[in-house]
Amino acid sequence: MPEMPEVEGLRGFLETNLVGRTIATAQLAAFSALKTVEVPLSALQGLEVTSVTRHGKFIAVGVDGLWLAFHLARAGWLTWHDPVPATPVRPSKGPLALRVTAEGPATSPEAENPGEGPVGFSLTEAGTQKHLAVFVVTDLVQVPGIARLGPDPLGEGFDREAFARVLAEHGRTQLKGLLKDQSVLAGIGNAYSDEILQAARLSPFKLAGTLSETDVTDLFTAIRTDLGAAIERARGAKPAQLKDGKRTHLRIHGRKGEPCPTCGTPIAEVSFADTFLDYCPGCQTGGKLLADRRMSKLLK
Repeated sequence: MPEMPEVEGLRGFLETNLVGRTIATAQLAAFSALKTVEVPLSALQGLEVTSVTRHGKFIAVGVDGLWLAFHLARAGWLTWHDPVPATPVRPSKGPLALRVTAEGPATSPEAENPGEGPVGFSLTEAGTQKHLAVFVVTDLVQVPGIARLGPDPLGEGFDREAFARVLAEHGRTQLKGLLKDQSVLAGIGNAYSDEILQAARLSPFKLAGTLSETDVTDLFTAIRTDLGAAIERARGAKPAQLKDGKRTHLRIHGRKGEPCPTCGTPIAEVSFADTFLDYCPGCQTGGKLLADRRMSKLLK
């Protein structure tokens, strides 16, 4: 699943390569992906792209008073086109959900093709469970997922004290779930929550209200450090590079059985119905192995 660093990388790429251009076409291939009906996709045609912003894991493309917002969900991705494929977009059950093309010069001199275009991007989603979501709105508060977002953990004004207040408000919530809850903190997902908790040497099942002052500082520092470093790596990367770049730099997520880079203990995994988490028993749980959520009582 794309998380804050990858989404921020995509946002920066689109900002560099789209702002200043005019939307030529916006064609839907998966009707289920479009979650709004009041403003049609066709309303975007002929409008200039003025901004590209990120809100948690959402990207919002500003076009002369309208917004094209999208969330890539677990299996979605963005592909950049230069040139644009000649094959027309047709409704189908394939991975393609949406294709947007734009013409005219880009504002940024750093654009890969700052000329007249046409260029564009496609949103695709692998698998049979289709959760990728597209919205066309006049105000981003009309996107439910954006309206309910908690604070951005890298945002201005979100300091250690603000983080401590968040933990206090959700004292009975396990840390893994708290970090992933978009209404609590915006942008962190399954992979980076594993990385952050390992860096802070905290159990994924530890309750937020049981952290010491040192734990709070360590967790806040790990959030800022891990996400900040990942965003720096993503900056300037092309969309095709971002996915592999994430996998390359993850220390423990998706590395079950490999030695922890911090202490050498084999990385362990807890499986759930449709997901999993990875952790280091040596760094995080005092050597205890977890078979499933029912054993979380051992790790308070």
